[in-house]
Parts: sequence; C-alpha cells; structure tokens
Amino acid sequence: MHALNGVDVELHAGERVGIVGESGCGKSTLLRMLLALEAPDEGTVSYRDQPVQPGGARSLRWFRSEVQFVPQDPWSSLNPRMRIGDAIAEPLRYLRVPVDREQRVADVLRLVGLEPEMAGRRPAAFSGGQRQRIAIARALAPSPRFLLADEPVTALDASVRSRVLGRLRDLVEPEGLGLLLVTHDLAVVRRLCDRVMVMRAGEIVEHGSTDDVFGSPTHDYTRTLLDSVPRLSSCLSEGVVE
Repeated sequence: MHALNGVDVELHAGERVGIVGESGCGKSTLLRMLLALEAPDEGTVSYRDQPVQPGGARSLRWFRSEVQFVPQDPWSSLNPRMRIGDAIAEPLRYLRVPVDREQRVADVLRLVGLEPEMAGRRPAAFSGGQRQRIAIARALAPSPRFLLADEPVTALDASVRSRVLGRLRDLVEPEGLGLLLVTHDLAVVRRLCDRVMVMRAGEIVEHGSTDDVFGSPTHDYTRTLLDSVPRLSSCLSEGVVE
C-alpha cells in the first residue's frame, strides 16, 4: 500500500484549496511532505521554484518565513507553561523577523479577535475556540504568504467552529494569503475554499472548483462523501449555518 501515489498539488498566491477524504487516505502525510517534515520516496516538493526538503532549522528558515502551519490540536502545540504572547512571538525570534515583537503580538491577537492584554495568560486560561485562534495568530505572526491547516476546527463544537471559520475566512481574503486546508469535513471546505481535491487511498480521484465538485461530482467516491452529509452541506449552501 502506498500512503500517496502520483499526487500533484499546486497552490498559488491567494488561492484557497481544500483537500478532503476519509481518515487514512493520506491527507496528513501529504501535508507533512508539503511542510518539509517528511521526504517523499519519489517526486519533489518545491516553493517558488526552489526545492524544499527536510533539513535543519537554518536551511529551512527561508521557507518557514513564508509558509506557516495551523495545527489540528492547539492544546498540544502550545507549551502550557509559556504565556501565549511568548508563544506567538516564538516564530518571530526563530525566523529573525525584524519587527517590534510586542507590537506584532498585539496586532495579530487583535486580528483573531482577542485582546492584546491576554498575551500574559497561559493556554489553560482559554477555551478551545480561543486556543485555536491563538494558533492562527501564531501562524500569522511572521506575515507568511501561505497557511497550511490540518483539520483546524474538527475538535470544536458547532458554534465555536463557525466563529473560528468566519475569522479565518476574514483573515485570508483581505490579506491575499494562500490557504491549503486538509480536512474530512466537506462543509468546512464549502465555506472556505474555491477549489477542492478529493483523496482516496493515497490518490486524487477528483479535482475542480468547489462549486463544480459539490454541484456535479464525477467520481463515485465523491458522491458517497457528499451523500454522507446532505443536510449540513445543504444548510451551509443556503446560508442557514453562520
């Protein structure tokens, strides 16, 4: 069995692309390769015509400064003993971004709907939705060109998920950020993405605009996925869920 087989992905500035599929189809493996955390057995990963391969922190600093990651579980990605202001400023120090760190932390906290005064608190003082917004703020801190997100709202309840998705959309669109969203939640893709790739058993079985794939799927597997969430997808398309 191949975790990935013949997968081609392109992401351009300002694009919002969703990669969907059931658990175990290879989505997270693909994301780890795109983040230079794992190397493919065959094929290449490149960014702005430069090859990207796993390596030391110094060799990847150029890449990390422009491509940032939003994790699925912000609780496990935040040091419980570190104040969130320090956690958000960490990539600024690591990437040697020439900014006023305190001011930048305050700016990105405001961007995600949190107060700058919260910077002195630790992760345990926040709700799950707030911690997810903190994770987004940390990814935005170095002013990247692209965000790669792995199931960023799966662990949240419906009302919190809707607020976080709205905040993420409001941030991505005006900033012109490229977004690659890995998820098994079709409703999330329909709300955020303008292009979707459907994965099954390590392969891309369907690819197209979100409207085309959701409106007229051509692959049986895509139809099966859509049929499994007809009520929620319908509500989202009609604007019932906000």
